[in-house]
Amino acid sequence: MLSVKSCNDILKEAPYLDDAGRELIKRAYLFAEKAHTTHTRYSGEPYFVHPAQVGFSLAHVGMDAHTIAAGLLHDTIEDADVTPSDMAKEFGPEVLDLVEGVTKLGSLRYQGLERHAESLRKLFAATAKDIRVLIVKLMDRLHNAQTLAHVPEQKRKRIALETLDIYAPIADRLGMSVVKSELEDAAFPYALPEQYKRVRDLLKERGSETEQRLEKTEKGLKRALAQTGIRDFRTESRKKGFYSLFRKLERKEWDITKIHDIIALRVIVHTIAECYTVLGIVHGEWRPVPGKIKDYIAFPKPNGYQSIHTTIYTGDGGTLEIQVRSEAMHREAQFGIAAHFSYKEATGHHGKAVGKGIDWVRQLMPEVGMDTKAPKSARDMSAPQWVKELAEVREISSDSEEYLEDIKTDFFTHRVFVFTPKGDVIDLPIAATPIDFAYAIHSDIGNHIAGAKVNAKMVSLDTELHNGDIVEIITKKSSRPNKKWLDMAKTTMAKKHIRTALIQQR
Repeated sequence: MLSVKSCNDILKEAPYLDDAGRELIKRAYLFAEKAHTTHTRYSGEPYFVHPAQVGFSLAHVGMDAHTIAAGLLHDTIEDADVTPSDMAKEFGPEVLDLVEGVTKLGSLRYQGLERHAESLRKLFAATAKDIRVLIVKLMDRLHNAQTLAHVPEQKRKRIALETLDIYAPIADRLGMSVVKSELEDAAFPYALPEQYKRVRDLLKERGSETEQRLEKTEKGLKRALAQTGIRDFRTESRKKGFYSLFRKLERKEWDITKIHDIIALRVIVHTIAECYTVLGIVHGEWRPVPGKIKDYIAFPKPNGYQSIHTTIYTGDGGTLEIQVRSEAMHREAQFGIAAHFSYKEATGHHGKAVGKGIDWVRQLMPEVGMDTKAPKSARDMSAPQWVKELAEVREISSDSEEYLEDIKTDFFTHRVFVFTPKGDVIDLPIAATPIDFAYAIHSDIGNHIAGAKVNAKMVSLDTELHNGDIVEIITKKSSRPNKKWLDMAKTTMAKKHIRTALIQQR
């Protein structure tokens, strides 16, 4: 059994908090501990193990005091008969808003699929107002996924599949790669047990060979960097998660020899200039695999991820992926949007700006770089556009299954990242077309498409877009949507706008 995280454990993870923040967390800890005194979990452990772990995880990723307090208190309204007015009186309206956003809908009339769809609708609606709701929910789900062994079998598979389908992709889209991997690897054995065993057995066969290659390359790289005068760096290895490997094996017909990033060697330096210097040294020592160099520093992913990836021939018949990034990029790659809530991270380490990867966060969280002690009204915690779109859904009805399929397709499938001619990144589901691209920019552009260019060549509107494509939409005032567009569009948003336009035309 797990020991309960103490209040001191949580506060040690959040040294950036001021005295008022620390005091708030102490009060929330004692309040939640008392509220859950008589409750136990499926494992027989005291129930308080769960909220204490959620609070600890939120502190670990650098969240603010109100969010950590909400993590500690998130089950007290639903499970411990604490009233919203009591919570507001004790902890203020900001903590109450966060807790109510996260609270599961115990009073809902719907059961099964409809209840699940409505829960997600409410979660996204709350998140659209304050992104921190979603981060608390992710940490709540993470601990529940890590303790699935104790959950009754009939519930276990449903929770595990939901974790893989919804929560891990949400973490990915918020740039929280550590949370995404932990969610996937906790749920995978229970969601898809046969596939999990197959991946585990394949890895056993390859394990020692890959480890030896990593060790040898790491020694050679450290020597080469030192000879060139780069001494202030660190290295670490990154093992691909079981579930992530499973998804890639499916795309490679289960041929593990086609996968080059089972283990990656990470080099972490201080500046962007050093990242490119290291890349040059790596390519001077080892031959790079053609087509396997990805520069996410020059072109960050839409979730803010920055790094350089290159795959090299190691000289012993094998290959190895090497990732190069700065310390600031590394923290953002691990914790994504959460990395910008703590005061120490608002301007980066040692007061330096954390680079252009933070721009998307500034758009949805203007308080980054501002005084974080300012009143809430001065700090808009609004969510990314894709979360707002999830909140704009139709009324609950018999189409709950369709709603769940829509959000999986539009928001949580594998993504393609394509560019406008000005270099802005547009994030779309796989198999998206220029029609989806146009509507993702603006409904007026979508409604007046006359043609499309992909990489400067005219293409048909049903052309499938791929990573890195530069897409230009040609519009005419006289152009109008037609029924064929419904078959060409892949996103629910594009189809919704097309249907509306067709009705108006009639």
